Amino acid sequence: MNLQIYSPEEFSDSGIHFVGKIVAGFPSPAADYLENILDLNKVVVKNKASTFYGRVKGLSMKDAGVDDGDILVIDKSLAYRNNALAVCFLDGDFTLKRVKKTKDRLYLMPANKDFEPIAVNGGAEFSIWGIVTYIVKKAF
Repeated sequence: MNLQIYSPEEFSDSGIHFVGKIVAGFPSPAADYLENILDLNKVVVKNKASTFYGRVKGLSMKDAGVDDGDILVIDKSLAYRNNALAVCFLDGDFTLKRVKKTKDRLYLMPANKDFEPIAVNGGAEFSIWGIVTYIVKKAF
């Protein structure tokens, strides 16, 4: 799985009109709910200097709800925690996986049975580059 990485500045001034409440019951006039402009950067970016967006290419994490074309919000300042979706840098490439540590080895775990875990060898150039905090999906 490859990722294209972008900084939030590339999407600045992206404010759009925000509907504060969308009722799943009886409809109400839309004007009652229209609020100010919403800047998604202000909602999803907690640490501006260490946050990036990434576009997913591939299906290795589909069973974790991450599909080809999804946009990830990645925070480099967060420490890895168990079962987190991690953007890993391995031998010059970015990949999205969960990290599994055994007694003597580190594995990058896919969430798709068609893909094998990746064993990180001792001589590999490896780092957990960032942690996924949000996933932006296409509705259809």
